[in-house]
Amino acid sequence: MAATPPEILAEPMPLLPARPDASQATAGVAKPHCSHCHLREWCLPSGMANNGLDCMDSVVFSRRRIKTGQRLYREGEPFKYLYEVRSGNLKSSLTTAEGMERVSAFHMAGELIGLDGIAEGQHASSTTALEDTEVCAVSFEFLTELTTGNAPLRRTLMQQMSQEIVRELRLLVLLGNMTAEERLATFLLNLSQRLAARGYSASDFHMRMTRADIGSYLGLTLETVSRTFSAFQKLRLLKVEQRHIRITNLDRLTRIADMRAHKHPLI
Repeated sequence: MAATPPEILAEPMPLLPARPDASQATAGVAKPHCSHCHLREWCLPSGMANNGLDCMDSVVFSRRRIKTGQRLYREGEPFKYLYEVRSGNLKSSLTTAEGMERVSAFHMAGELIGLDGIAEGQHASSTTALEDTEVCAVSFEFLTELTTGNAPLRRTLMQQMSQEIVRELRLLVLLGNMTAEERLATFLLNLSQRLAARGYSASDFHMRMTRADIGSYLGLTLETVSRTFSAFQKLRLLKVEQRHIRITNLDRLTRIADMRAHKHPLI
């Protein structure tokens, strides 16, 4: 049975003037503005000029809700939108030649997703909600039109997209030469850093992904992931209750991870 499509709170609409008059307003259309959004510091680098924010405010973003287990988009679907995660967590995955799912990324609030569709005009991966999630969607076509002739805004958007790509590539390269213990330690440090950067606890958090998802992402079997978690508990590095993690010895966990991960934060 096909998965139920995400609940759409507001359909993407064409580019509107920065200050639409009352006659242009559309009932029921959510129009969150960048200059007032609580995710502003993550969508746009700090120090961006006010006129850049005014330009971003001219775009009508749609807000979409995706229930746990539902897909935001599927591998092979036409690429139309970029998405900023407002709340919740998602995973991206690829289908291997054997027809198996391989998790390629985890996403949390403030992160940009959908970039995999730019190159070929269709999504190279599928993205699924790990919990009830809300995203902002913007038409890539209209976003491209908006940045035409606006070098500062274009540079800002390219910087944001590049940061997401570099973060994922850096983590994947680091994981390629690590032992199972180093991989899991680096993964937990990555989560810790990203959560801390968003104002959450760096040492006490709930993981939305399953251990099978973690193993798929790290290139480890489920048994190896579970055994490594148990080993970390015996070393008193962690306390684990189901998916709830409390890091009790952050310094030692960092030493177990390859030091390159510590020198180059992966947020």
